[in-house]
Amino acid sequence: MNRLDSKVKQGSSEVIILTLLSQREMHGYEIGKQIEELSDGVLRFEMASLYPALYRMLQKGWLEAYWETSSAGRKRRYYRLTKNGRRQIRPLRRSWQQFLGALNRIARLQNA
Repeated sequence: MNRLDSKVKQGSSEVIILTLLSQREMHGYEIGKQIEELSDGVLRFEMASLYPALYRMLQKGWLEAYWETSSAGRKRRYYRLTKNGRRQIRPLRRSWQQFLGALNRIARLQNA
């Protein structure tokens, strides 16, 4: 299966993660699995690239994190959106729609 170039993934990580966390709070591994499942395996974020994206969004104030211990005794760090993070989703989606529309007009991807 084809996977996307890492630079494309890096640029899209914010909108993807914010959108997923707008639905419910999740821990990092769960976010990665959801991305892979929902994209039918086209997008796969290794933990080494996912966690820096989460930390960047924490620093921007878009996310907050808390630790929780599972019934098996394993500690996991969960992430949730802040109000500021929720406000970022619409502009990020709009930017991506404009980018994809321009790419489609230039490369005529829709009919490829």
